[in-house]
Amino acid sequence: MEPNRAFHEAPLPLFAPVPGSAGDEAPLAGTALPARGNRMPSYIADHRARLRDRFMQGGAAAMPDYELLELVLFRAIPRQDVKPLARRLLDHFGDFNRVLSAPPARLAEVAGAGPAVVQELKIVEAAAQRLARSRVMHRPVLTSWDALLDYCHTAMAHREIEQFRVLYLDRKNVLIADEEQARGTVDHVPVYPREIMRRALELTASALILVHNHPSGDPTPSQADISMTARIAAAAEVMGIAVHDHLIIGRSRELSFRSEGLL
Repeated sequence: MEPNRAFHEAPLPLFAPVPGSAGDEAPLAGTALPARGNRMPSYIADHRARLRDRFMQGGAAAMPDYELLELVLFRAIPRQDVKPLARRLLDHFGDFNRVLSAPPARLAEVAGAGPAVVQELKIVEAAAQRLARSRVMHRPVLTSWDALLDYCHTAMAHREIEQFRVLYLDRKNVLIADEEQARGTVDHVPVYPREIMRRALELTASALILVHNHPSGDPTPSQADISMTARIAAAAEVMGIAVHDHLIIGRSRELSFRSEGLL
């Protein structure tokens, strides 16, 4: 054995390499970094503190979509830079609203969007819908029309498939129930007038507002939309139930059958 051989052998490192350093690929956002005393790197902590301060001082209007999305992701990914994941989500879905509205399975397709991220986004979506819904439930709809439109846009404007909802009103036009009647495909949803009338009788509703979305973003009604609305209105008339309107919700605007003379 050579007497000095030990002095020429490379020593083992005292510490494991830091993720993201040379020779080690940085993990995707959504996977946890090894904890160092349960503390995040100072540059990440500083960035998060700055974003939170800007939000509290200027509100959401002062922030671009990716920064608002970062704020949402902070809770799901406690000790990592989430900006790359926020940008990937926006690149994949287009804008903040479409990220929140995306189905869980589609969200999970984005690299780094693990179960904690998907859950946090769905919680925020549910909170937004519940807040908007609270402004119209058990109130006279015809005097809260703007709030109703806001709720419909929040709940449906950014869906990737068609959804058909029925708003059931009492004799004072107070909203007593808001129910999803059917879901369909990107350009079609099956609607059954008999089921709508059966439910209206169960609720002792005196009037209805029909609502569905167009995932294309264009609320222009199809001939099938017009024919289906006429069938529901005819069935409702037989039962002594008024159909106040049928709203088609597009991405940035809505169309009212009543305003267009289609009902």
